[in-house]
Amino acid sequence: MLEIPSHHIAIFKGKAIRKISHQKEWWFSVVDVVEALTESVDSRDYWYKMKIRVKDEENFEPSTICRQLKLEASDGKMRETDCANTEGIFRII
Repeated sequence: MLEIPSHHIAIFKGKAIRKISHQKEWWFSVVDVVEALTESVDSRDYWYKMKIRVKDEENFEPSTICRQLKLEASDGKMRETDCANTEGIFRII
């Protein structure tokens, strides 16, 4: 099992949310937050479809409040992941 230092994980509703310090603030994995809130079996697909729907319906590009930051994936490799700071996560929610 992948072991990630606890300072890189937040817990919400019993789900692990990956996080990283970037420019002196915490940024959280959007797909992890989506999974915790929706209990979706495919949170990446949910996030992808949500970005399209919001852009079409509200003329808002969610990726403008996100940054691609490298977080450790379940396979142990560092992968670029959509991340948002606390304000961005609240806007997405």
